Amino acid sequence: MGYNKRMPRSGDKARRRLQKAALELFSERGYEQTTASEIAARAGVTERTFFRHFLDKREVLFDGQITLRAALTGAVAEAPETLQPMEILYWAFRSVEQILEDNRPFSGPRQQVIANTPALQERELAKTAALTDNLLLALRDRGVDERVATLAAQTGMAVFHYAVVSWFADASRPLGAYLDEAFDELCRLSSPLTVTDAQRRQFLCYNLPQQSNGEN
Repeated sequence: MGYNKRMPRSGDKARRRLQKAALELFSERGYEQTTASEIAARAGVTERTFFRHFLDKREVLFDGQITLRAALTGAVAEAPETLQPMEILYWAFRSVEQILEDNRPFSGPRQQVIANTPALQERELAKTAALTDNLLLALRDRGVDERVATLAAQTGMAVFHYAVVSWFADASRPLGAYLDEAFDELCRLSSPLTVTDAQRRQFLCYNLPQQSNGEN
C-alpha cells in the first residue's frame, strides 16, 4: 500500500514482508493474539526493524490510508472545472481504481481481519471519517459551498464504500464496474424528485464522465 518513497529498496521489501507476515498471523491466530515480535519473526527481521516501519501492529493494516488520501484529494483538485461536486468525487474515485486493484491481495484479507476485530472496526470508522473530512476540504478548496461540500463528501464516501464492499465480495468484475453501478443507483434514488428539484440539487442526477467499465 503506502510505502515511503525515500526508503531504499531493501526497506520497501522489508515493509512488504512485514505486511504479509502480519496478515498471515492475524488470519491464523487473530489480531489480539498476535504480537509485533511474532510478526517480525515471521517476516525474518528484527523487532526493531518492525518499529522502524510501523508505530504498532495496528498501523500495518492502515498504512495505505495516507497514499489513498493523497491520491483522492489530488484528483479532486485536478478534476475538470466544469464538473459538479458529485461528478468530481466520481472522477476522483475512478482515478484510484488501479491503486486499489493492485493492492487487492492485501486489501481483501485486511478487510476480513477488521471485520473480525471490533477494536479495528472503530479505527476503520475513524479513518473513514477523516478521509471524508479531507474530501470535504478538497471540495471547499475548489470553491464548493461548505454545506454542499459536506453533503457531497459524506454521500460520496458512502457510495464509494458500497462499491468497494461489493467488489470485495465478488472480484469477477473490476472495481470501476461497481463504482459505475453504485453512482447510477444513487441517481436512481432521486427519481421521486422533479427535474427542477434535481437540477437545483446539483449533487444528484448528474451526467457521469464517460468511461468504459474496467478501463482507467
